Amino acid sequence: MENKPQKIDFCLPNSDGVEICLRDLVGKWIVLYFYPKDNTPGCTTEAVEFTQLLPEFEKLGAVVVGVSPDSPERHRKFIDKHNLEVLLLSDEEKEVMKKLGVWGKKKNYGREYEGVIRSTFLLNPKGEIVKEFRNVRAKGHAQRVLNELKKLVESETE
Repeated sequence: MENKPQKIDFCLPNSDGVEICLRDLVGKWIVLYFYPKDNTPGCTTEAVEFTQLLPEFEKLGAVVVGVSPDSPERHRKFIDKHNLEVLLLSDEEKEVMKKLGVWGKKKNYGREYEGVIRSTFLLNPKGEIVKEFRNVRAKGHAQRVLNELKKLVESETE
């Protein structure tokens, strides 16, 4: 039996409180990354790197979407403070994160707690997950995702 790619859809508010649905982005590649918290060192590094590489993602027909449990207002401040150009969505209820398995037990300095497990999903233009990066390190991650997307786009055009 062939392993069929998982198709996902959800709607979440952006930094202006406008609801954005993944189905509205179908037809483009989607880089969907989940991160713990706005304005923390790792999350800022990741968002800034994705913003710096955005023109390259766009050349490949991709949109970059970041999701965290922060409110739309916090996203707006994060975007303004760091001149971010990626689309940030709020999953304050953590429903999407739980559905994709990126909300769960984490360990830090021996302490266990619930939180966002930094993860990225690549969705093809049909809205299907074709690649997952789980429990990633922020620094350099955007470049690794871009490299993988290039391979996927090339294999589609062959």
